[in-house]
Amino acid sequence: MKVLIFGAGGQVGASLLVTAPAKYTLEGAARADCDLSSETALEDFIAAREPALIINAAAYTAVDAAESHIDECYAINRDAVGIMAHALQRWEGKLVHLSTDYVFDGRSCRPYLPDDHRHALGVYGKSKAAGEDAMRRGDLLVRTSWVYSAGGQNFVRTMLRLMSERDEIRVVADQIGAPTWATGLAITVWGLIAAEATGTFHHSDAGVASWYDFAVAIQEEARAIGLLERSIPIIPIASSEYPTAARRPAFSLLDSSAARHLLGDGYTHWRENLRKMLKEEKALG
Repeated sequence: MKVLIFGAGGQVGASLLVTAPAKYTLEGAARADCDLSSETALEDFIAAREPALIINAAAYTAVDAAESHIDECYAINRDAVGIMAHALQRWEGKLVHLSTDYVFDGRSCRPYLPDDHRHALGVYGKSKAAGEDAMRRGDLLVRTSWVYSAGGQNFVRTMLRLMSERDEIRVVADQIGAPTWATGLAITVWGLIAAEATGTFHHSDAGVASWYDFAVAIQEEARAIGLLERSIPIIPIASSEYPTAARRPAFSLLDSSAARHLLGDGYTHWRENLRKMLKEEKALG
């Protein structure tokens, strides 16, 4: 099966390439390879390859910048998804699309189920919800949250840098969700593809955390393996003390039980996967 992966230069795309089963013929497309904001360029790129499967891990993910770059955000997060879905109809190909916990408003008192009502708070989340709506029946949608990987641009690596540079850091403690290791997400995506799953599924690592909890764990685990030379105070703060252009959901925990049940692979706590990532990060030097 010929598989085309958009967003191959990002954390999830790179992980999909590394974890792919050998039976697939892969082509990864990074930002420089195809302009997703150009309908003609994207259509021509897909038509020249006629993939049986497209996995779209590309997205406009600058959450705050999206508030002032609305057209650009929607072009990538909504329009490109519709172009991919439409292009695949010609040879009955399938689209697998990655989305986000930010399609929810954070007012739930329990983890969000795949079919729960969406009500995004900002442009980024609204554009991702619109991208979901551009998909077809028979495609596969996988939502995730708080993604990180070794070598990528993410919260973990930002914290490691700040912890080595500063004498203390302040981290928001009233936004709740679940960190997700990109490698584990990629393995779940391939599993759902192998199971010929369609519809909407969630994947995040097991457990729950605030950004403050996550930061504390990063420091503890990094110190344990010698990735950080010292510990510094980490101060919990309210979101109101760290104003941003875009509002974030206060609670965006995803219920991943449907994916776990279908794949029969059990749950892995986010802290266990954090340890794996930090070991990879240390190996990168």
